[in-house]
Amino acid sequence: MSSDVPHRYAPALCRDCGRARDIVQGCENAPRPAPCPACGGSRLLSHPELADLSIAHVDCDAFYCSVEKRDDPSLRDKPVLVGGGRRGVVSAACYHARIYGVRSAMPMFKALKLCPDAVVVKGDMDKYAFEGRRIRMLMTELTPLVEPLSIDEAFLDLSGTRRLHGRSPAQSLIALQSRIMDEVGVTVSVGLSYNKFLAKTASDLDKPNGFAVLGRSDAPDFLARQPVGFIYGIGPAFASKLEAAGLRTIADVRQWSDKRLAERFGDHGLRLARLSRGEDHRRVDPVHQRKSISAETTFSEDIEELEALKDKLWQVCLKTADRSKAKDMAGSVVTLKLKTANFKSVTRRRTLPQPIQLADALFHALEPLLENEAKGRPYRLIGAGISGLCAPIGDAADLLDMKAAKRGKAERASDIARARFGADAVLTGRGLRLARAKESQATSLPGKIRDDQL
Repeated sequence: MSSDVPHRYAPALCRDCGRARDIVQGCENAPRPAPCPACGGSRLLSHPELADLSIAHVDCDAFYCSVEKRDDPSLRDKPVLVGGGRRGVVSAACYHARIYGVRSAMPMFKALKLCPDAVVVKGDMDKYAFEGRRIRMLMTELTPLVEPLSIDEAFLDLSGTRRLHGRSPAQSLIALQSRIMDEVGVTVSVGLSYNKFLAKTASDLDKPNGFAVLGRSDAPDFLARQPVGFIYGIGPAFASKLEAAGLRTIADVRQWSDKRLAERFGDHGLRLARLSRGEDHRRVDPVHQRKSISAETTFSEDIEELEALKDKLWQVCLKTADRSKAKDMAGSVVTLKLKTANFKSVTRRRTLPQPIQLADALFHALEPLLENEAKGRPYRLIGAGISGLCAPIGDAADLLDMKAAKRGKAERASDIARARFGADAVLTGRGLRLARAKESQATSLPGKIRDDQL
């Protein structure tokens, strides 16, 4: 009889207060778990390896939108999009908006066709960065091994923290979720496992405000059922190549040897082989090295005239230079980004003999690349960036441009004045002409939305 079958107990934690308890699992006649005796909560987190796992991925839920809804309660039950105007793209979409098929990086006009009732909010990166730093500080109170992936997500290694905090890593993560909600006002989802790949995989399984666990016992079977595109980093093009080779699921991938995958797909094949088995030996690295610094802008109307595009190039070069100066970084590789009227991206790069940091140097390095592309073709976006980052080593002199050193000194002097008296304290050359044009445009066309306002 079923009543003679011994009960199997599994460790569990209350999702509301972190209290540990054992619950009955795997039996037909297993009783429904009673509410938590400490807080009365009914949410439970249970897994056979719950006490043994310590690698986590913590991801804020629709972070930008969550911050906006926190600050404006009238938005709480509405679909919210954070981004530019109708010519821009969606920077973030809340879960309500995602039901309609809206996704990040989607052109705003397409998003509004899918979800016409969405409320569009202009993003405030300074505010999001501030809240992201608050969340990061709460993470580092648990462990120094925090590896940021972006403003709103990070890996954490909580190995060895039980003695420090008097609780398991899973309990610490439950407490972290509660603190972030109480002190910052947004929810986060947590994935817990034994390596970074599976922790990030788990964090996507139970959103929003979720907590999912993948252990050594269940990860292989879980992965086997997934399509190859489920593995992070495998895009549609590579997935199509794998499918053409007969590899549709991760279980299919496991049928191939590492050697065969490497011969067919190179390094990508070896990475695929390891991840298909749930193998990931990367450490959680708290030293996050920035790879690039950039800025871009979307125009209110398509632009094809070269001089008008140069004006926009100067603006994004200035933003990129300001960001690089704030981070005390320079770069030896410069990148020009353009997007055509039909959304085709054009990227051009060049490597310089010495790293640069100044807006003037970046503009003059990218100007010839722009001239090669701006030949009567309309564009809707322009961006400028630097990579190959390093510490500044002084402003390099350009022997072919004798006025470069003079312009560089002027820019450094204007930086000091801007820092003291405001961003518009000193305007020279192209920047001054643009400022006057904006004033004239604002006076003559008061009702027109300009791209600098989006």
